Amino acid sequence: MSSENQATLDVVQDYYGRQLQSSADLKTTACCDFSSMPGWLKPLLSNIHPEVLARYYGCGLVCPPLLEGCRVLDLGSGTGRDVYALAQLVGASGEVIGVDMTDEQLAVAEDHRDWHAEQFGFNNVRFIKGYIEKLDELGLEDASFDVIVSNCVINLSPDKDAVLREIQRLLKPGGEFYFSDVYADRRVPDAVRADPVIYGECLGGALYWNDFVNLAKRHGFADPRLVEDRPLAITDPAIAAVTGALRFYSATYRLFKLDDLEPACEDYGQAVIYRGTVADCPHAFVLDKHHLMETGKVFPVCGNTWFMLQDTRFREHFEFIGNFNTHYGLFTDCGGTVPFDAGTASGESAPASCC
Repeated sequence: MSSENQATLDVVQDYYGRQLQSSADLKTTACCDFSSMPGWLKPLLSNIHPEVLARYYGCGLVCPPLLEGCRVLDLGSGTGRDVYALAQLVGASGEVIGVDMTDEQLAVAEDHRDWHAEQFGFNNVRFIKGYIEKLDELGLEDASFDVIVSNCVINLSPDKDAVLREIQRLLKPGGEFYFSDVYADRRVPDAVRADPVIYGECLGGALYWNDFVNLAKRHGFADPRLVEDRPLAITDPAIAAVTGALRFYSATYRLFKLDDLEPACEDYGQAVIYRGTVADCPHAFVLDKHHLMETGKVFPVCGNTWFMLQDTRFREHFEFIGNFNTHYGLFTDCGGTVPFDAGTASGESAPASCC
């Protein structure tokens, strides 16, 4: 690891290990509002030790559905709030592993591991000290995780390429990276990135959202799906004075490890019907921000969405209509359009133009 990258990690370790003592010390609204939590999650959080909850610094909700029996990896697990929530969802037959580089955070997570095992009735978690940029050094096997999550951590990494590369390696075929992070509406200037407090607050290292999309595609995640997002308020005047016109957002994405995804959403005349069988989703299933599928209703989908449902753990909860025999061009319901002017209908004369 370069000396510059190590210096960045040292800043992050100091901020989260020594400067922050609870989520109340943060200077932005990046952390979740507990009042906005879905009803099914609140009982899970009530089973988590108060000290773990008090030192939570996430920016979203990283508990996707259908996790029972899954093997899950949490990158930048901190004191373990998400690990202990996920542990209840995967159950006794699943496993959750948390990776973090900060001794102070890991100590809190480990101190309460037995307490949570007694609370849940099973012990299915473990924590590993390490860097999320160096997951290849932690003895984690290729293609060994059903789901990988991360909560407001990727922005803190000085080597996001390495993180995405390792996630691709560790996911099983059909697995997904489901994570929340902070993004900017433009590329963050060096002067903002260099401020240690702004970096620690998850703003300095935030990617321009379009750079993230291209990064994900470069590492084999052909069709990143935005699940939800919200603007962040910078409540500290000193930070606001430095960030200026920059706008930041907390956003949750899901990236599927699927070989057959295309660069664009293509139309093959396909559709799905949601059976209403996913726990806590009896009336509709939300794949992402633009795909809410009501129970029992025929829902047209592009080829990529078809694969995201058919070749993953969601398959048994849907009926599938159609195949890939006929291509109808771009699937316009996903926002794509033909780049050419409509012109004239076949057989009609068009005004002449020069070459």
